[in-house]
Amino acid sequence: MNLDSLSLALSQISYLVDNLTKKNYRASQQEIQHVSNEPGNRYNLQLINALVLYVGTQAIAHIHNKGSTPSMSTITHSAHMDIFQNLAVDLDTEGRYLFLNAIANQLRYPNSHTHYFSCTMLYLFAEANTEAIQEQITRVLLERLIVNRPHPWGLLITFIELIKNPAFKFWNHEFVHCAPEIEKLFQSVAQCCMGQKQAQQVMEGTGAS
Repeated sequence: MNLDSLSLALSQISYLVDNLTKKNYRASQQEIQHVSNEPGNRYNLQLINALVLYVGTQAIAHIHNKGSTPSMSTITHSAHMDIFQNLAVDLDTEGRYLFLNAIANQLRYPNSHTHYFSCTMLYLFAEANTEAIQEQITRVLLERLIVNRPHPWGLLITFIELIKNPAFKFWNHEFVHCAPEIEKLFQSVAQCCMGQKQAQQVMEGTGAS
């Protein structure tokens, strides 16, 4: 990326953040959408990825400046999380899928950056106002887990926390049990991530098995 492109990207991100902070969601969605209405080409993927990274980086710096570290409690009630929550709710299915994948791209090796985005993904799941959002979050994680290993550390710990922590009630959701083959897929991935014995204990504890 040359300096002119970088300058343009930064100005676009600044415009987006300003509008999202002011809850001007229509202008924000227009900014990240392409003119084309063809499926797969309606959104500016590069800008979505840059926006997620920028907002997350600013959020981490804000948390550190307060003498804290990223956690499920410290990431909430902030302008940064408001932006992420509004994107999750207001984008259509295609846009939300790209947005959630942009978050999943940041689930890498152990550090505060990965931990912040892991907490963000889990928080969006917990606070989702529809099961459709929760199903899409699960899909984004699952698609990355069914490919060949090794899986990024951040991806693994996020999925394990999601299916293991009773607070998320993962195994109670309808999309987990919508078809026998889907349920078996979730159980198989859980066993690969946690080991057969621990996965069985988790599923038995939630009545999923």
